[in-house]
Amino acid sequence: MSSKMATIAAKAMKAKGGRTARNVASSSAGSIDGAKNRRRRRRESYSLYIFKVLKQVHPETGISGKAMAIMNSFVGDILDRIGEEATKLTFASRRHTVTARDIQTVTRLLLPGELARHAVSEGTKAVSKYTASMLIPPPSSHEPQQKPAQQQPQDREPQSEEQSPQEKSQ
Repeated sequence: MSSKMATIAAKAMKAKGGRTARNVASSSAGSIDGAKNRRRRRRESYSLYIFKVLKQVHPETGISGKAMAIMNSFVGDILDRIGEEATKLTFASRRHTVTARDIQTVTRLLLPGELARHAVSEGTKAVSKYTASMLIPPPSSHEPQQKPAQQQPQDREPQSEEQSPQEKSQ
């Protein structure tokens, strides 16, 4: 009963503009109520992206919260499976790096027919876009690499051994 009275007293005090004991404690450095000041952990969710794709495909269609939770769970599960299988494939082939080709192979194995074809084409498009956006393109195997110091400017003519008329007059 006393905690209820303390709550009522705190509300009355706050209404008058005064500081309550709870407010004073929360503003101090060593407060008991330190959980308020902690950052909340972000939850991984694909809801925003699922909604964007839905609006691209069917602009007039909505989705309920439960359906979004199911789709979010589905996407998370598929990504986990792809990651696990790609890791197994990489270790089976005695390598340490999961490549785009590993992901593509696993995607073909896990997803059915048309969905797999669509996923592979979108993945290939994303990888191509990424490699095109890199600042320094990877060296191709068939072209010899040239050092920047060995390259000569194309727009300048080679200088002759003769001096220019200005240099002769000096």
